[in-house]
Order: sequence, then C-alpha cells, then structure tokens
Amino acid sequence: MRVTFTVNGRRHEADDVWEGESLLYVLRERMGLPGSKNACEQGECGSCTVRLDGEPVCACLVAAGQAEGRDLVTVEGLPEYARKRDGTGTEEGAAELAPVQQAFIDAGAVQCGFCTPGLLVAADELIERTPQPSDADIREALSGNLCRCTGYEKILDAVRLAAARQDAEKVEGKV
Repeated sequence: MRVTFTVNGRRHEADDVWEGESLLYVLRERMGLPGSKNACEQGECGSCTVRLDGEPVCACLVAAGQAEGRDLVTVEGLPEYARKRDGTGTEEGAAELAPVQQAFIDAGAVQCGFCTPGLLVAADELIERTPQPSDADIREALSGNLCRCTGYEKILDAVRLAAARQDAEKVEGKV
C-alpha cells in the first residue's frame, strides 16, 4: 500500500508498505530519518517517540498505515517546528537546534544519546502544552521514556531550563 503523510512539514509518500509495518520502520529505513531509535519495539522505552498530530506516540506501536494523511514531527524536525510554533519563521541565521535541544546540551543531559530523541520530543510537547511545568508535570510527561545512563536529574534540569528560557523569551516579547 502507499502511505502519504507530512513529516517535519514536508509531504512524503511511502510505497509498498506492508500492512503491519511500523511507522518507526518507515521513518528510519524508508525515509532515512534515523533520529527516532529502535530499542524495545514494545512501546516501553520511549526512544522512538514522535509527535503524531501533535501528540507524543511510540512510533514502534503505530502501524504506518495509521499515519495516512496525518502530521508527524520527529526529533529531526524539532528546530523547524519550534520556529513555526514560536513565530520566528525560518529567517536566515535561525538556530540550528530547537530550544529544548540546546537546553539538553547546556544542562549536560545527553549521555549515550539513545534515549535522547524520545526525551526531546516528549519534553518539547510538554513545554508547548504546559509552559511552566512543575517537577511532577515533567516526571509525568517523561514517564514513558527510559534512560539507562543517568539518574534523570540532568534531564529534569534540561526541561526546567528549556521551559524557563521559553518563558523568559515570552516576557521579553521574542516569542
């Protein structure tokens, strides 16, 4: 079957998709978007988290056909998605990273990097939905994402930092 959907703001078609083929497989193997990681294939680890029509989902659990006509954002699309959402457009010299990505770097929240794409997508959705999240909000939003390298404190710090920066930009009128 042919599946047509929008990924990171661009329309894509995938041909000869098997009915049971996962969205994760299509993204990684057919479309060359390796950011979403293939770890557990059971929706337990969150490393394959993408946004499907704005909602975070484990791409390993979504049949590719379920994405027909829908909008997806992967970790590769976070910078452009953030610019569109924040109204900063695609002006020349725009940041290469989404604010949440930069915050993860600045807070030292990136270890081996395997869980990072899913954490970034989930954290970005949280901050969009809840601009000033509490620690409980952050923990709940990231509860479906497992990291084997850290004690999660740096990850929590990164989400707090991203939210604070976004809030400061709103106050300054930049967003």
